[in-house]
Amino acid sequence: MSQIDSGWGTAPSSNYEQLAQPFRPLFADIRAGAIERELQRQLPFEQIEWLKQSGFTALRVPKTAGGQGATLPELFNLLIELGEADSNLVQSLRGHLGFVENVLSRRNTRYRNTWLTRLGRGDIVGPAWSETGDARQSTFSTRIQRNSNQWRLNGRKFYTTGSLYSDWIDVGLTDENDKGVSVTLSRSAPGVTVLDDWDGFGQTLTASGTAIFDNVLIQDEEINEEAHFRYSPAFFQLVHLATIAGLGRAQSSEVAAQVTARKRTYSNGNAPLAAQDAQILQVVGRLRGAAYSSGAIVLHAANALERAYAAQQRGDQAEADHAVAIAELEVSQSLNVVTDLLLNASSILFDALGASATLKPLGLDRFWRNVRTLSSHNPRVYKDRIVGDFAVNGTLPPEQWRIGVADSEKK
Repeated sequence: MSQIDSGWGTAPSSNYEQLAQPFRPLFADIRAGAIERELQRQLPFEQIEWLKQSGFTALRVPKTAGGQGATLPELFNLLIELGEADSNLVQSLRGHLGFVENVLSRRNTRYRNTWLTRLGRGDIVGPAWSETGDARQSTFSTRIQRNSNQWRLNGRKFYTTGSLYSDWIDVGLTDENDKGVSVTLSRSAPGVTVLDDWDGFGQTLTASGTAIFDNVLIQDEEINEEAHFRYSPAFFQLVHLATIAGLGRAQSSEVAAQVTARKRTYSNGNAPLAAQDAQILQVVGRLRGAAYSSGAIVLHAANALERAYAAQQRGDQAEADHAVAIAELEVSQSLNVVTDLLLNASSILFDALGASATLKPLGLDRFWRNVRTLSSHNPRVYKDRIVGDFAVNGTLPPEQWRIGVADSEKK
């Protein structure tokens, strides 16, 4: 069934249905086991491999390099569909998707072609950037140093989401001159250990835990001094919003199915069946409305990212600066609307059902847990202030930011 016929609105392009159709049976298979994986904490190695073999991980890679050449709106619409199947998989690929954008933005032809070939054949790249503890905002504690005329990498990362499922790991670090650089190395390289120690109450299958680098050998050509692609903060945030929008669709359909099948009703209700009770139907309608609105907002913001990408590709600095700032603004304006819609929906869904809806085998609690976890990334508490500052003072959003101990507070 097409997106329009499903009631989710206009697709992002005339080509979208043709692009999406081969993936939809795969999404159905992924969704069929999503609750069991959640309840049993079964990491989705097999499902990630399905996505890899299907070409999903190479959606943005040009067709000449073996990919699909999808636009950003097409990508984000497909992420919503995958998020409806299993939100863990979207977040697990978030770092990989960002790495693809980095490659597409590179001017170094050799680097670009090498990585497009790898990505086109299905290779997955996981992230290792965030650090916990007393790491500073300005530098990483993970470092490379010269030892016997060789570079060696040592350090520890957390929130390495999806790296356990990846072929490569992209590591943010500091060099001997306290300069920020990165390296992309094989996950199976000697000295690399990725742990399954993520213990958050939501998004439990994303492998967002620890990566350890113990005296890992690094070649000169593996060191990358270029910064992230310009629109990366907005991109990474919008992946979370697409995941949340997908969760909205999933909870809407699961609750609707539960209401359809429900035989027990209350004597003080409005009808002999829940499916005929106007108040219950109203709750289900609110869930679907939240899912629809969230998806529409995500798709609209994805168009802003597409403009930023196009401006960056054209190489006009002033145009790119403006397009990146507006994309960040649009995503910031979207964030609290989408998260508030789905945080509320994931709570009121229980009003459409009885106490039996809280039984663990249904897994309905996962929606609130997952939305709450996703909305805690890249703190949403700052977004309304940033938007308000633009509205009142014309201040553009900050382009790149880091988390850690402020240098002024470092002892």
